[in-house]
Amino acid sequence: MADPVELGRQAFDGKDWAEARARLASADVSDPADLERLAVAAYLVGRDDESQSALERASRGAEQSGDADRAAGSAVWLALLLFMQGDEARAGGWLARAERMLHDTGRSCAARGLMLVPQFLEVLSSGELSAAEALAEEMIDIGTHCDDRDVIAFGLLCRGEALLARADVASGMKLLDEAMISVTTGELSPIVTGLIYCAVIESCMNVFDLRRAAEWTRALEGWCEAQPDLVPYRGQCLVHRSQVLQAHGTWDGALAEAVRARQRLSAPVHPALGLACYQQAELHRLRGEFADAERAYQAAAEYGRDPSPGLALLRLAEGNVDAARAAIVRLVGEDSEPFSRAVTLGAAVDILLAAPDLDAAANAARELRELAARLKVPFFDALAAYAHGCLALALGDARVALPALRQAYATWSDAALVYEAARARVQIALACHALGDEDAVRIELDAARAVFARLGARPDISRVDALTQPSRSLGSGALTDREHEVLRLVAMGKTNRAIADELVISEHTVARHIQNIFRKLDLTSRAAATAYAFEHHLV
Repeated sequence: MADPVELGRQAFDGKDWAEARARLASADVSDPADLERLAVAAYLVGRDDESQSALERASRGAEQSGDADRAAGSAVWLALLLFMQGDEARAGGWLARAERMLHDTGRSCAARGLMLVPQFLEVLSSGELSAAEALAEEMIDIGTHCDDRDVIAFGLLCRGEALLARADVASGMKLLDEAMISVTTGELSPIVTGLIYCAVIESCMNVFDLRRAAEWTRALEGWCEAQPDLVPYRGQCLVHRSQVLQAHGTWDGALAEAVRARQRLSAPVHPALGLACYQQAELHRLRGEFADAERAYQAAAEYGRDPSPGLALLRLAEGNVDAARAAIVRLVGEDSEPFSRAVTLGAAVDILLAAPDLDAAANAARELRELAARLKVPFFDALAAYAHGCLALALGDARVALPALRQAYATWSDAALVYEAARARVQIALACHALGDEDAVRIELDAARAVFARLGARPDISRVDALTQPSRSLGSGALTDREHEVLRLVAMGKTNRAIADELVISEHTVARHIQNIFRKLDLTSRAAATAYAFEHHLV
């Protein structure tokens, strides 16, 4: 009869993880090398507790046999897996044990490089970028000295992430591409392969490099399909696939993938579960399924993902502008990571213009423009142009708004970001209306509505329909609630200062509101505005 241990080893070499795990577990292996194989196979089929137990036994067995390097290596891997599942106290204990064992040997080995990964993540999250870069370089040096491809790949990944944190996108992505060479050529161990796949794709999505994200997502899908037993990476792969499908306008497929991802990541709970819930919530919000979006945002928060800016935009879509404003102001005060901050600022401009708080919106748009210039990412250039155009339109300057909005539309259209491009066309229509070009208004709104209909973006469809209905025209029916308040106070004879004091806004904002009222109602004086207010029973 064939030796079950040997059969387990053969299954491991053939990447038949379920078979390897079953054979090695049934044989009750005690050799540290076989325990390490069992730990890897158990992890890859989703048996985290069994994987951790095997690593504990491997580390103790290697230490007892005098192999401090192997003992430290198992301890470090156990610490990394515990760290990834959020068990930081136990992870810290095993890292301390590994450090003691390595100190006793005095030798340099791959475990020393792997030990730096949690430390790197800690200093990166605290904004200590120089320290993070130094740790990444040390990983690369250790991996090179030990000839360990896993450690080198981790070092390249970490160095790239540190450069992205400095907003050096070009250099950072170059290093991530280099790390991916080791992945695609099969040089890395299976757990490291999956971790680097997911980390690189997540970075691509953070900087809206959709071409790279789509390319690496397809590669990750192929890698997973070649190993049907894999569990840890399939759910996260589905989240990234959902994001790519959403960006390119396949919302039904994106929602289906987000739901599948959430299911796969729920048992056992994976650190990416919050991201899956947030992705599902975003799609529900955009489709007008507000109750479903609310539940998914709450689940995202439960699993550690801040539900804003999506939740703030949901409140805006529901008409609760005060709640939307409070949430986005809070997030703007907290969010310091440059790429997520750019997204937050874009949402802030939308919400603050609706409030309306034009001064705050102008500050957010200005910061977004400065940040986009530093990031040098086309998506954020377009987002900044869009925000600038929307602000100019709110301030009554359609001639300034139009070229900025057309720039945003062109960039998003070239990148096949169909929803963003359609939103830009709606704003272009508003600018063309202000300039008197009604043919252009009809063309832009018809084109935008066709995209929204194909996507299933019901709130945007309703908005376009409202703009094209005679009873809800772009003219006199377009005053916001705040503009109605200002018009009523003007009709009561109050000065800008008095209006500002009563509404708790600046005189500058009052003046802008009055300019918008004059433009929208085709009025030229406060006297005419007063007459309009009395005629329409506003006072």
